[in-house]
Amino acid sequence: MINHIWFALIVIGIITGMINGNMAEISEAILKSAEDGAMILIKLIGPMSLWLGIMKLAEESNFVDLLSRIIKPITKRLFPEVPSDHPALGAIMLNISANILGLGNSATPLGINAMQKLQTLNSNPKTATNSMCTFLVINTSSVTLIPATIISLRAAAGSQAPMEIVGTTLFATSCSTIAGIIADRVLRRIWV
Repeated sequence: MINHIWFALIVIGIITGMINGNMAEISEAILKSAEDGAMILIKLIGPMSLWLGIMKLAEESNFVDLLSRIIKPITKRLFPEVPSDHPALGAIMLNISANILGLGNSATPLGINAMQKLQTLNSNPKTATNSMCTFLVINTSSVTLIPATIISLRAAAGSQAPMEIVGTTLFATSCSTIAGIIADRVLRRIWV
């Protein structure tokens, strides 16, 4: 669906440019945007590789298991239906860790993996369990301590202080996560 919307917006823009006689500017903007996009991607390869490597090291050195044990009391309250020794909790922790580091790109496959593991506990595969809904809320709102991707984008765009958004990002994502968890609990009670 989103592809259709983007395609329609592009076609409408090109047609409007043709009607207004601005095809030269449109062609120039298309080429400039493609060049800028490629340059930003090249500048993002280094930081993304670094953070993905750190996440892989954390996973293989059992740091994620240690982190799981440390915040087990929180996860047990958030996901009471998930057994404490189930692999879904480890997958959830990996996803939360990636989100805390602001690695949305690497958090996505980890989130899918966690949801697949939560699905193994689901007795009715056509509906989401409470744990799946809670995980979706936490994954979507995601408290972000270090917004690595945004910092990298700001640095690639030439920002003089790419790190100055850390405090406001932490505040905003904490508020969104708290609001999401409260909404999850309230709505769960309404639609029992």
